Amino acid sequence: MAKTAMELKGKTNKPLNNTWKKIKSQKALILMSLPFVIWLIVFKYIPLAGWTMAFQDYSPAKGLFDQDWVGLKHFKVLFKEDIFYQALTNTLGMGALGLIFGTATSIAFALLINEVRLLKFKKLTQTISYLPHFVSWVIVANIVTTMLAPEGIVNNLLMATHLIDKPIGFMSSPNMFWGIVTTADVWKETGWNAIIYLAAMTGVDPQLYEAAKVDGASRWKQMWHITLPSIRPVIIVLLILNIGNLINIGFEKQMLLGNNIVAEKSLVIDLYALNYGIGMFRYSFGTAIGIFKSVISVVLIVICNNIARKTGDGGIY
Repeated sequence: MAKTAMELKGKTNKPLNNTWKKIKSQKALILMSLPFVIWLIVFKYIPLAGWTMAFQDYSPAKGLFDQDWVGLKHFKVLFKEDIFYQALTNTLGMGALGLIFGTATSIAFALLINEVRLLKFKKLTQTISYLPHFVSWVIVANIVTTMLAPEGIVNNLLMATHLIDKPIGFMSSPNMFWGIVTTADVWKETGWNAIIYLAAMTGVDPQLYEAAKVDGASRWKQMWHITLPSIRPVIIVLLILNIGNLINIGFEKQMLLGNNIVAEKSLVIDLYALNYGIGMFRYSFGTAIGIFKSVISVVLIVICNNIARKTGDGGIY
């Protein structure tokens, strides 16, 4: 009986001992990651206490937990405002366009760069394509506005080729605003977003390409039947993460490229929270908007992840 108890005790302690062994063997990596864990807790999790403001009539003169609690009052106000649904429509519209065209162009660019055999040209092209990512949106907005002005290079080229008779008011056309923002965003981020796809392509087994060449497959067929299927798990994971951020598209592009004429199409959730929340000292209302965004992002990630797992494409968890 005593022997059995000792054996049970040994079996119980075995997983714990294995865990400590793993911790000791990876202590250097754990210490390296510790600052990032602390940063995550301090700047991402502790601020979540501020979510309580959404259920209060917050006043800076009082302590965070000394406020007047109002329950779901600010959420009810939010869902009754027509301008909120306008901002939500614009956010989802521009987010969806950015996701579709941004993903497609990044994958296509990565495929083309991967096929370049001249190493110096390949490195030069990659470097040039990364540069717009590091350019401020203030500068990008000025470039886009100048190019699309009535006297800008785009209108001059269209008139010189006799495609139009008079300049087009790109920046004063509400129906063109989503397309302009999406195009500018794609130009700015395609090279940077292609990095992870290029990294995934380097892991494709070269023997697959050699076998395809023997079978007479062209370069295009190799890309379609070998490269793309090989990086499919990476594409799925990035799609899930990007869909989760569909509603978190920021407001810099819209604020800098927008004007009073296209205000109806340029108003997004973040700009709405800034102007009608913080800008009007409605801190509780602005917090309610932030919670709404976070909930929608989590729901989108869970739904997309479950769909990916059920279709056999994997997921992020």
